This record gives sequence, C-alpha cells and structure tokens, in this order.
Amino acid sequence: MGQDKIRMGEPILEVKDLSISFETSTGTLHAIRGVGFTLRKGETVAIVGESGSGKSVTVKAVMGIRSSNEVVNTGEILYTYAEDGERKTADLLKLTKKQMVAGINGKRIAMVFQDPMTALNPLLTVGKQLAEGMRIHLKLSAGEAWKRGIGLLRDVGITDPELYMKRYPHQLSGGMRQRVVIAIAISCGPDILICDEPTTALDVTIQAKILELIQRLQKKLDISVIYITHDLGAVAKVADFVTVMYAGKLVEQGTAEEIYFQPRHPYTWGLLLSIPALGARGERLYTIPGSPPNLLHEVKGDAFAVRNMWALNIDFEKEPPVYRLSDTHTVSSWLEDENAPRVEMPEILRERIGKMLRDAGRGGDANGD
Repeated sequence: MGQDKIRMGEPILEVKDLSISFETSTGTLHAIRGVGFTLRKGETVAIVGESGSGKSVTVKAVMGIRSSNEVVNTGEILYTYAEDGERKTADLLKLTKKQMVAGINGKRIAMVFQDPMTALNPLLTVGKQLAEGMRIHLKLSAGEAWKRGIGLLRDVGITDPELYMKRYPHQLSGGMRQRVVIAIAISCGPDILICDEPTTALDVTIQAKILELIQRLQKKLDISVIYITHDLGAVAKVADFVTVMYAGKLVEQGTAEEIYFQPRHPYTWGLLLSIPALGARGERLYTIPGSPPNLLHEVKGDAFAVRNMWALNIDFEKEPPVYRLSDTHTVSSWLEDENAPRVEMPEILRERIGKMLRDAGRGGDANGD
C-alpha cells in the first residue's frame, strides 16, 4: 500500500452510473444501483464486498458477459485504448456480443475466474487451450503459438513447461491450474486483467503465491488489474485503490491507505474487523450482524441501516449522498453529515490499525495522523 494519495496514470476504464437489474419469476431484482469507478493505467483496483453485493455482475458487464434476463438500465463503461498511434474510447455497453468476443475479450480485457477447473476445458490439453486465443487474436501459426505458450507457462512459474503443455487439466493441481488460467489470460497481451476471487478455490498456502505472481506479471507487462474479493485482507498488499460495495452500491472508495488506515463507513469497519488478526490467539472472529437486503424489494434509505449499530433515524428514510473526504476518498454515510453526531470507529479496530501503522514504521493512529 503506497502512501501517495494522488492517483497516477491515464484512465483506461471508467464505469459511470451503472445500473443493472434482472427480470425474475418473482419480480425485478435491482442488482447494481448507480455504480461508478475508474481504473488507471498500471493501477490495481480492488472491489470488495460480501457475496451478493454486485461485484461479479459489475465486472461481467465490463466483459460483456450478460444473462438473458439481464437489463442494463443506465450507465457507460468507457474503455480507452491505443490503436494505430491514436487514443480511442469505446463504450463497451454499446458493443455487440460478437464485437466483444472478436475485439475485446482476451485480446484487450481478460479475466481470471475463481475456479480454474471450470475455466478450463477438460477435453483439451493445456497447450491447445493456450494456443487457441493467440491463433485467433494474434494470428500466430500453430508452431508460433506453441512456442509462445511454453514461454508463458515459464513466466507463470511452471517448470518443465514443455511437459505441462501436453497435459490435461485434471492432471494438474489446483495451484497449477490457476497458473495455466493466468497464462491464458495474459497470452494476447491485454491492457486489463480482471481477477474474480482468483484464490478462493486454492489452498491457503498457495493463495499468497498466486497474488504475488499476478503482481509480478502486472509490473512486467504494464497492465491494469481489477481484483474482485470478499476479503479485504487478501488484497491488502497489492491494491492501489479500493472500492467497497454493498447491496449493489458503492459505499466507500479510496486509496488502499485511506481504506485500511482511515476507514469511515461502518460496513468497511465490519469488513476490516472480519480479517483474522495475526497473533490474536483466542480472539473471537467478528461477523457483521444480520443479512444483506433482498434487492427484489425497494430499498428505502440506507441499505446497510438495519445492520448498522450506529444508524441514525434518517438512515431508514433517505439514501445518504456521497461525501468527499479527500481528492480520492469518498463515503456514502449520513455519519459524515455536518449535523450528525460524531461516531468513532470501534476501539478494537483502532488498536489494530494503530498496530499496522507502527509495524509499518509510521506511528500515528487510525486517523492517519
């Protein structure tokens, strides 16, 4: 986590006022409600939230992966890229599925899914699956794609890549399969790599290695990365910017430093407290009380109000606006209103953040002072 609060690099992906609903047999489910964020060149953005918060639906919209009952109500997904020496911008929501497959998916924006076994074709060897995208998008011959595939497997840390090119997915461990999926994702030199819970299906000892691998490849290839996760702790060391989602909306956004050291939304406090503390033997793991709202029904006020012990009366009546705390830090919480009572983060979280700051050699407290 860097200490610089200025976001560097040109915007490469801008999601603006995205609203998505699903028509179901029991009614309309409002899954995404006005989401917006920016990804810059070479940057890592983490989108964090509980299951059902809308993280995966958001990034699948970026990839053009939509269900038959999905309706995009509002929004733009602006992707800026270089072509023929010029900078061009395309609204991905306006492209057809055929256009996305031919010109965007894999070639310019690639995705790593959480379960590598379902992401790979069990009937094809690793080599054939690696070569397919390169032959389509890069127009390589079979021999050229095979040679490049060997290099890619070596890049993702697979020793004896010639042997693994001939193997089938079921002959690989979970960690090896995920490395293959990452190799396929970067094979055509994309600008953006989307990682949807890339370590969830893996043994805990392998998770850190996969995150380190992605971080190393990002620097080597100069690509931008979006992480989707329910675990703030999983991306603590790799994220530059963090977006916290709840019930289809963004509730807090900021640099990694601002979210980890100066969190302001009670939901973010809960997510941070849910991370097991190193060295805290016997300490009970915190869980956020209650359950997310049913988005088949209209959400009145702040969707988090019924789970928020600091909720104000207005939280049950009116949705909070977005309060800007710095050039990079925003939060949607009535607690930031000038007329609201002053509420401090839980003392146990303040102590944890203070310890993190001291361990980082920065001293100070949870307010970043």
